[in-house]
Amino acid sequence: MPGVTGPSDYSKEPPRHPCLQINSKEPFNAEPPRSALFRSYVTPVDLFYKRNHGPIPVVDDIERYSVSVSGLVENPKNLSMKDIRMLPKYDVTATLQCAGNRRTAMSKTRAVKGVGWGVSAIGNAVWGGARLADVLELVGIPKLSSSSKSGGKHVEFVSVDRCKEENGGPYTASIPLIQATNPEADVLLAYEMNGEPLNRDHGYPLRVVVPGVIGARSVKWLDSITVTAEECQGFFTQKDYKMFPPSVNWDNINWNTRRPQMDFPVQCVICSLEDATAVKPGKVTVSGYAASGGGRGIERVDVSFDGGKTWVEASRYQKPGIPYVSDDESCDKWAWVLFEATADVQSNTEIVAKAVDSAANVQPENVEDIWNLRGILNTSWHRVQVRVGQSNM
Repeated sequence: MPGVTGPSDYSKEPPRHPCLQINSKEPFNAEPPRSALFRSYVTPVDLFYKRNHGPIPVVDDIERYSVSVSGLVENPKNLSMKDIRMLPKYDVTATLQCAGNRRTAMSKTRAVKGVGWGVSAIGNAVWGGARLADVLELVGIPKLSSSSKSGGKHVEFVSVDRCKEENGGPYTASIPLIQATNPEADVLLAYEMNGEPLNRDHGYPLRVVVPGVIGARSVKWLDSITVTAEECQGFFTQKDYKMFPPSVNWDNINWNTRRPQMDFPVQCVICSLEDATAVKPGKVTVSGYAASGGGRGIERVDVSFDGGKTWVEASRYQKPGIPYVSDDESCDKWAWVLFEATADVQSNTEIVAKAVDSAANVQPENVEDIWNLRGILNTSWHRVQVRVGQSNM
């Protein structure tokens, strides 16, 4: 496509924070230490997890870069960055989370396939750009449309990114047209992250951000947008990122029996303590994040300091000085909530955290009950072991 270098230049890796834990080098996948997450409501760009399915493209000529918008539309267009920047700009605070977040813990139950993520394949950023609904109006699709005049019902995003799973073809994903044309869904074509231009790791010069949905649908390095009659038929929509029961294995799997995963379930993680932590006797403060998909708020975070026998309700907050009320207009509906709880700990114990979202969805207690062969959506209660003083666990 115009403005993109050839594969020989993909090897020029962008600069990255030295604290990142690299889970795979090719393609590059890395996450920050968990302790970095709860210290800031908005995750710094260099501490935001990096998820890639192929070599990182280089767009070297922004003047020649454009995005085609075509398919089952009235008036196909090629849009330059100047065209997109002329549309009204919106800032949306939204949490992106890889579907494989916490996969490593799930793999301890039974082996799974996928990048070995800890608990930090998640981050919260302020995304700036044009609403997809405004872009689609330019090609003749009104807001709140479930179908175009030509029968389009889905919007497919095609990346510059090339993947081995697509036999060298581009990474693709799609969302329903009704979601794409709904201004309240806040789907963006983003060119800024935390007030700065996107960097290469996060999709420069333009990416899709689909709030409340697993990160796999927020396509980076956008090449084209196509309105289609059917959902995307690409590998990562049809043969990956689907939730199967524990009884399904690689011998009996039938990908057609499950829909592509969209919203992420309610999630909660302790970030102020590692999986095994030594502390002094006395007050112990537990902090972390909680998030749910689909714009659902966090109604409650429960923390147990005795392995789940008794529970205390944690305080919840987003922006400093503004009380957090689940689903209130003053709060960011697409963003995570940070939590904190304190208790007196005098002996070795297990500390557990679980969240409840505004639809009263709860996290499963045990990871065994939600084990699946791709290791996605591990939202089981989060547990850390605490050793007090010099005693043995």
